[in-house]
Amino acid sequence: MTVEVRHQLLARLSNARAETDELLALVRPDSLYERPIPERNRIIFYLGHLEAFDWNLLQPRLPGVRPFDPSLDRLFAFGIDPVDGGLPADQPADWPRELQVRGYQSAIRERLDQALAGGRDWDSDEAPTTLLNVAIEHRLMHAETLTYMLHQLPYDHKIQPAQPAVQEDRHRPHETIPVLHGLAALGLSRDETSAFGWDNEFEQHVVEVLAFEIDQHKITNGQFLDFMKAGGYRARGLWTEAGWQWKEQAGIEHPAFWKHGDAAFRCRGMFGDEAWRPDSPVFVSQAEASAYAVWRGKRLPTESEWHRYAGANIAADGWEWTSTLFAPFAGFRPFAFYAGYSADFFDGKHYVLKGGSASTAGCMLRPSFRNWFQPHYPFLYAGFRCASGGKE
Repeated sequence: MTVEVRHQLLARLSNARAETDELLALVRPDSLYERPIPERNRIIFYLGHLEAFDWNLLQPRLPGVRPFDPSLDRLFAFGIDPVDGGLPADQPADWPRELQVRGYQSAIRERLDQALAGGRDWDSDEAPTTLLNVAIEHRLMHAETLTYMLHQLPYDHKIQPAQPAVQEDRHRPHETIPVLHGLAALGLSRDETSAFGWDNEFEQHVVEVLAFEIDQHKITNGQFLDFMKAGGYRARGLWTEAGWQWKEQAGIEHPAFWKHGDAAFRCRGMFGDEAWRPDSPVFVSQAEASAYAVWRGKRLPTESEWHRYAGANIAADGWEWTSTLFAPFAGFRPFAFYAGYSADFFDGKHYVLKGGSASTAGCMLRPSFRNWFQPHYPFLYAGFRCASGGKE
């Protein structure tokens, strides 16, 4: 790793830290132990986890840098993704106090910054550039996680910064476009790129995609409201067995970002209710998206079809659900230093999302990037399109 590359990566790491620090600063101190989303950890976890991840990844590979609090290293090591309805049951008192966590954060940054700036040799088989990219993108992924988590935190638990710019709505024609039969290249090639990619982005392969039709734009709030007015949330035949069970048990009657107003729907903003915009993309779970597609007599596109109609043109106005289960590409090799990053989720319970949202870091707005979530998770900035014909 050249001095120039090291400086570039350390500057990116510093910028990523500033971004997550800014997000955590939105939380009032007495709300750091809240859990805005039942399936996620309490906010205090992320204050420690972002540093613990960097420390656990980098410290063993930096000669002369010694552990100083192994118990916190373990406590903050990994996030959670409960399946089959299981939810975390920890209490605020189970976590260290904020002052201790902030001290842990500061100590890690000081030790890592000193070691990384010194350019000392790495005791590792992995390329330093790969490890630093993992640290940077992991933190930026959590910046988006924190954003949509804080979106669900009660308004009075947050500190509003300067008034954000008002989002302008634009009309999106409800048109379907044909996509011709052809080939799609998925993933990255180890032999042909020096660019960073996560283990699940390899190995690049080309697949044949039959001709199909797809919505030109993501489904809008207005279109989804038509589904609701037609009784979509009450029509058992539109839902999978698991989707219906989840909807019934959770009492889901509308998208998670919608709120009932006095006379019409409003949208849940970050710091207050906002106007419900009929032409904005609707954000829903994969289960809700699938039910809507069935109502239209269509389906969700596959990951390969996304590559055919989107390619490198990523709008970043919301992730896009697919019907493709998250699984390894042929030639997949897990990161030796992070074996479970992808492999732990090749379980037939997670679906691929493509594209990105306004909260997705620019470095991850690449066609090969694969996001994945369970189908009954409605809190993402994730929309969808409907497809017909074709299929792999």
